[in-house]
Amino acid sequence: MPRIPAAERRAALVQAALRVVATQGVAAATTRAIVAEAGMSLASFHYAFSSRDELMHELISFVVAHEEAAVLPGPYGDASLRDIIRAGLQRYADLLRADPLREQAMLELTQQALRSEGMEPLARLQYDHYYTLAAAALTTAAEHTGTSWILPVEEVARLLVVLTDGLTVSWLVDRDDAAAASVMDFAADALAGLGRQS
Repeated sequence: MPRIPAAERRAALVQAALRVVATQGVAAATTRAIVAEAGMSLASFHYAFSSRDELMHELISFVVAHEEAAVLPGPYGDASLRDIIRAGLQRYADLLRADPLREQAMLELTQQALRSEGMEPLARLQYDHYYTLAAAALTTAAEHTGTSWILPVEEVARLLVVLTDGLTVSWLVDRDDAAAASVMDFAADALAGLGRQS
């Protein structure tokens, strides 16, 4: 087998972990299962990661980075606050539709972390990443449109994450794009209603 650079090995293991978690659950995502999915040896895992926990942290960062790339593309032209929010939600929904296993894995990771003693910080880390991404997106949208939030942006970000969670779970269950579009319209209207022109 040719020698794989460390960064590529890490990326391949993260992708493999994502597939294993999505299809078999976090409990099944042992280092052996992950390396088997990646087509690597167990030694390859230990060259790339010091532990399974480190890999799970990397998995969260990987998924959030892809969501950030989808949600914060710009430029926005002369779009309204509502239109920017709606477009960001649509880009997220497109990402979800293109790779539903990714979000299934993240939901599974959250639930397993909440069920497992000592893993709770992983769920908090995951949601801290989500809140930070949502706040950044909302701040960018407000700055672009000359809008101020009537609530602290952190509170508006939490609302955005809650609405996005509902959108995610309901779409994963029924795959109803029209219903998802209605949810996104509602979310964009509701969130834009919390902005005021400066």
